[in-house]
Amino acid sequence: MNPHPQTLSPNQIREIGVEALTNALGPVGMVRFLRFFEIGTGNYSKERETWLDELNIRDITEEIKGKRT
Repeated sequence: MNPHPQTLSPNQIREIGVEALTNALGPVGMVRFLRFFEIGTGNYSKERETWLDELNIRDITEEIKGKRT
């Protein structure tokens, strides 16, 4: 019988979860799945505003053309 999830420690929950993912997806699939939930740093919205403000359509077009060659 499995223990009730509310009685498990965070580490136990993590271990059981990783084991379940590994069983369902295999080791590589488990790692790929977990990468969806990486905790980032910084403030994406503010950083995005900064780099988007610096872009213009001409620069974007030139960059696209450069990647095609």
